[in-house]
Amino acid sequence: MLVFEKSRPGRGCSTLPPCDVEVVLPGEKDKRERKLHMPEMSEGDLSRHYTELAKKSHGVNDGFYPLGSCTMKYNPRINEEMAALPGFTNIHPLQPEHTVQGCMEVLKLAEKYLCEITGMEHMTFQPAAGAHGEFTGLLLIKAYHESRGDHKRTKILVPDSAHGTNPASAVMAGYSVVSIPSSADGCVDLDKLKAAAGDDVAGLMLTNPNTVGLFDKNILEITNIVHACGGLCYYDGANLNAVMGTVRPGDMGFDVIHLNLHKTFSTPHGGGGPGSGPVGCKDMLSAFLPSVLVTGEETYSFTKPEASIGEMKNFYGNFLVVVRGLTYVMTLGKEGIPEASRNAVLNANYMMHKLRDLYTMAYDEPCMHEFVMSLSDLKKANGITAMDIAKGLLDHGIHPPTMYFPLIVEEALMVEPTETESKETLDEAIQVFRKLYELAQTAPEELHNAPVTTPVTRMDEVTAARHPILKYSFEG
Repeated sequence: MLVFEKSRPGRGCSTLPPCDVEVVLPGEKDKRERKLHMPEMSEGDLSRHYTELAKKSHGVNDGFYPLGSCTMKYNPRINEEMAALPGFTNIHPLQPEHTVQGCMEVLKLAEKYLCEITGMEHMTFQPAAGAHGEFTGLLLIKAYHESRGDHKRTKILVPDSAHGTNPASAVMAGYSVVSIPSSADGCVDLDKLKAAAGDDVAGLMLTNPNTVGLFDKNILEITNIVHACGGLCYYDGANLNAVMGTVRPGDMGFDVIHLNLHKTFSTPHGGGGPGSGPVGCKDMLSAFLPSVLVTGEETYSFTKPEASIGEMKNFYGNFLVVVRGLTYVMTLGKEGIPEASRNAVLNANYMMHKLRDLYTMAYDEPCMHEFVMSLSDLKKANGITAMDIAKGLLDHGIHPPTMYFPLIVEEALMVEPTETESKETLDEAIQVFRKLYELAQTAPEELHNAPVTTPVTRMDEVTAARHPILKYSFEG
């Protein structure tokens, strides 16, 4: 039930003293044509309403959340404590520089550590999310080519296993997209890449490890091919959690990168809250970075790069998200960062090994942080789809993995257990997957009806997508 449906006239959450100043109401031209609809509820009822909603949601604090390519890892509480410090929260972005030196040091320190992890030389924290960072990075590439008078470069190369935001960001930046097919091993087809790499190519967008969870063994040759034709290499940082502290995108030949602080560095993910998609680059692109940057050693100041692409967001990005990410990096340190990465890879390979005798692995070889199963055989034999298995997981308190992605795998389920899950949790999840497989053989109709224990059972997703109800209709 919606909060508006629980509303009762005359009820409220606060008791205010009588107004002791003259009441001035807006003139007729500024008044609303209709009364503003606001719920009227007591504080107790309102508290219970939101507690009830919270119980119906599922997050990493509720259970296993193996959402592939999204790294839904646990967010340590110390991150929240640091982001809540008054010195960080009680500031205003228009304060004089000398009054916010501590906050500026946070940005400078975060830049130092993240550049060290990625192999980049400069970083901006203005972008508010991953796709925003992609767009920013592409604008840097565009500004670089235009500064050299090289206006013929109108294409961005994107592997067919890429995240959907990659081609979208390229088009938004004014480029046309050339899809590069994958070879049988799930990696970039080098022959097709070479054929597409001409003097009209501005750059390549690539995720490594890629979207099927494999580290491309030809990564140095890939970046060399693009550089040889005069293009630049963009690294989508969505899967950095698999390699952070072990290998660096900058050393693979990438010129610009975006990071997802919510995927790799344990800041909150999803729910409509603030994100952060910082963009790092090599020296040759630094002159085009969004303003403003923090410079200085002991005393910090804000500077604007000489050929800046301009503002990507008001002020300095979502600052408190950066505080959380920096806390995570400093807590783990130089030893903990690669350990987290190795554990993520270990967990994924453990689950894949324990399920490969029943489920068909799209690429049956050691993976990185995630692996992809294909349920096409199960669908042909028993009519059970990836959607059915995903819905069945809900009845066991497990959030479904990513479904039907990447598009190059039929009936795909992409599983990413992350480093923060224990062996016991993984073993329980493995048994659930095995149980659902057996159920697909013996009682497939039960999976067609799943979930049956959740607050909302199986929905008509086609109707929901084509005819969504996006607003509440008030009476009168």
